[in-house]
Amino acid sequence: MKFTEEHEWLRVEDDGVVVGITAHAAEQLGDVVFLELPEVGDTVSKDDEICVIESVKAASDILSPLDGEIVEVNDMLTEEPGKVNDDPMGDAWFFKIKPDDASQMDDYMDEAVYNKFIG
Repeated sequence: MKFTEEHEWLRVEDDGVVVGITAHAAEQLGDVVFLELPEVGDTVSKDDEICVIESVKAASDILSPLDGEIVEVNDMLTEEPGKVNDDPMGDAWFFKIKPDDASQMDDYMDEAVYNKFIG
């Protein structure tokens, strides 16, 4: 897994890169009450605002960590956004992206470096 300074995690799978927010981010947000996800087929560029997440504390934009195409979204979260608080690093992933250039992931932190970053 890789981690961004914006508290997103990325996990490479056979058919794309799964993206979600870290447990640290979910904790900082508080209870998530709304989530707007991108559409399957959207072409995105790194740092595009592609998701909106709202909690009882704040609203935040989620940025695309990579250039590519959205190939899957976790529709469960639009119905049950609170799942983000329950399992942010697992079942509550946001979207899957097919990257144009997988080497963009080299810019991100591994888990040990991320843990120091939030420490």
